[in-house]
Amino acid sequence: MTDLPTLRESLEQHGLMAKKSFGQHFLLDLNITRKIVRLGGPFTGDPVIEVGPGPGGLTRALLESEASHVIAIEKDSRFLELLTELKGPYGDRFEVIEGDALKVDEMQLLTERNLSSGAHIVSNLPYNVGTPLLIKWLTGPWQPKSLTLMFQLEVALRVVAPVGDDDYGRLSVIAQVLCDCDKLMDLPARAFTPPPRVDSAVVRLVPKNERPDAAVIKNLENVTAAAFGQRRKMLRSSLKSLGGEALLAKAEIDATLRAEQVPPDGFLRLAAALT
Repeated sequence: MTDLPTLRESLEQHGLMAKKSFGQHFLLDLNITRKIVRLGGPFTGDPVIEVGPGPGGLTRALLESEASHVIAIEKDSRFLELLTELKGPYGDRFEVIEGDALKVDEMQLLTERNLSSGAHIVSNLPYNVGTPLLIKWLTGPWQPKSLTLMFQLEVALRVVAPVGDDDYGRLSVIAQVLCDCDKLMDLPARAFTPPPRVDSAVVRLVPKNERPDAAVIKNLENVTAAAFGQRRKMLRSSLKSLGGEALLAKAEIDATLRAEQVPPDGFLRLAAALT
């Protein structure tokens, strides 16, 4: 790693700047990226998938870890040459793929490379696709071993918010039903290049051992969309199209409650009852 130019030097050599349309904000301080990897690990012997590596600050820290293989998925083709330079010191342990992470089949990606399906996701997520990517990883057929993700602070707070909190909502419920969720660290806007208008935070999610079946997860998405889509209304009203009071009685939920008053396990009962 000492033979490589610094991240700032690499950006200057390749004449690269962050693209606003891609929601790019680069994290160039290797002390910070190493801390993120340390808090998100250990990755010993496991593959790691990184989304939106940009100039490779987090990528370098991942390659210094004990991950067996690092696959970086980058949509912005401008960064492919810069990232490929990391193969020099790390060889076949590192691979960069041009693609849209929202469309990538992670299981196929790992299977084709004879890698363990128990891979970790680590990413400084592009702001404009952070939430859709999280929902994909939480509810899709492939289940990562862990997810260590950087979001805008407001999104991170929604992921970990407890019931009754102002930030508690649909994302909180889906994430907490399926994973154990913790906020690891906050990052001020000035830590990034260019600085965004908001602060960020890193969240770690570890899927629970007991996972609802696909039908219940789909119902969970539908129930939370209806309940939080009209969060000021009582559940007997907001869930009327899904069964209303009959559904609530079956799930043993008070029909006069509002969405923000129902804990994640209550929504899971609703999803199971709807099935």
